[in-house]
Amino acid sequence: MTDAPNSAAPLPQQDSYVSWGEFLRSGYSAPLALVCLAVWLHAADSLIVATMLPSMVSDIGGAAFVSWTVSIYEIGSIVAGAGTALLTMRYGLRGPMSVAAALFGLGCLLSAVSPTMGVVLIGRVMQGLGGGGMVAMAFVAVGVLFPRRYAARVLAVVSTFWGLSAFLGPLLGGLFVEYANWRWGFGFFAVQAMCLAIWIALQGSTGPLPQDGPLGRFPVVRLAVLCIAVVLISAGGIRVEPLRSTLLILAGLSCLGWFLWRDGQAGADRLLPNAPLDPRNATGATLLMILMLSIATIGILAYGPLLMTTIHGISALTAGYIVAASSIGWTLAAVTVSGAPERLDRLWIAAGMIMTTISIPGFAYAVPAGPIWLIALFAGLEGGGFGLAWTFILRRITALVPEHEIQRVSGAIPTVQRIGYALGAAYVGIIANAAGFLTMTGPEDAASVARILFLSCVPLALIGLGAMLGLVRKHPYDTAMTAAD
Repeated sequence: MTDAPNSAAPLPQQDSYVSWGEFLRSGYSAPLALVCLAVWLHAADSLIVATMLPSMVSDIGGAAFVSWTVSIYEIGSIVAGAGTALLTMRYGLRGPMSVAAALFGLGCLLSAVSPTMGVVLIGRVMQGLGGGGMVAMAFVAVGVLFPRRYAARVLAVVSTFWGLSAFLGPLLGGLFVEYANWRWGFGFFAVQAMCLAIWIALQGSTGPLPQDGPLGRFPVVRLAVLCIAVVLISAGGIRVEPLRSTLLILAGLSCLGWFLWRDGQAGADRLLPNAPLDPRNATGATLLMILMLSIATIGILAYGPLLMTTIHGISALTAGYIVAASSIGWTLAAVTVSGAPERLDRLWIAAGMIMTTISIPGFAYAVPAGPIWLIALFAGLEGGGFGLAWTFILRRITALVPEHEIQRVSGAIPTVQRIGYALGAAYVGIIANAAGFLTMTGPEDAASVARILFLSCVPLALIGLGAMLGLVRKHPYDTAMTAAD
């Protein structure tokens, strides 16, 4: 099975080199700013909230719900991302994206005035729905608002904003806590989101236009089942007990399987592309690759800082910046290669995914044994691999799928990535606890846990690497491009 090539654009022009000067003078500054602001709000909000949480708990209580401030945001993001493609296909991009930004802003405002942690969680649900919708629509915007030859440059700029968020988010959170109040942090993002919503709504044309045809009923039941699936999986990873967590995750996977099966039967009202995890077609191969590598790489973020501080006696700040080396590597790699011509997309995707896969056994050695700089090197390798590949994955897959599937595929990429992170957090939690994480008494025990945890992720990464072959193998589109050259 193969995806039909998208013949919307002439190949020789698509493959030509695009300089930064040409891109920045191309007249796409407004949609570029829109995409970057959407990414900034989503990425920085998550990090600023993590920094403000201790102050929030001290002020309004609710320590038992701290983990849910993150989980419930992710749940909302996944559900909103899944519905993004269908929303934009029915109503265009401008209306749904402005509503998503407004919903995010209202969620921030509600959290800012919350008297209890329960009200904060309601605000976090709204922020997750709005933020997940904005990011998924940002990917749709990259696929439909920009010529494909500019896609890599756009994603390089997006990666830069994402990397900046990794540093500025915690910094801003600390500044609000230190010099003002955590409520002002939420207010800061509420103002930005509402301004973005108004700006989008006032745009004369922010394509794509709605597609013709009967609309049918919006798939509320499918989205509800997806929500239940993610809740069960997330609950399995929050308080990890082998039997309880395994049952919850199996129940969540069953709901997820039903969702995928039912969505595949929905015809034009599908939320995801056809056969979204089938490696025999380019779309399924891409999404399976992203899913498995997201699961396989979450370990360093979830457990890396705790294990590094226990094994090597470093400060939490140092451990945090070692993990942040992944974001730095992602940004540097994305910016460095973003001008590569389209005929090299397969090469960069393969090189990037191989780098990311190599980093996982690298962590299995370096986290227990050190030295610290080697852990940081592998973190940079992991992020750099994603940066090399991510810059070209969207450009390649939108070239291989039919034009009417571009929105579904574009919106599915960040959604599947977040599902992978939710699954991965639960998976590594079970592995870590089974390896003795809760009974560690010193560096030797922690080193053993680290070794088992990262080695358990290697098979998942290899599955993702195998799925990658369905994307980078030669397709009819590549033959047509060669002939055009």
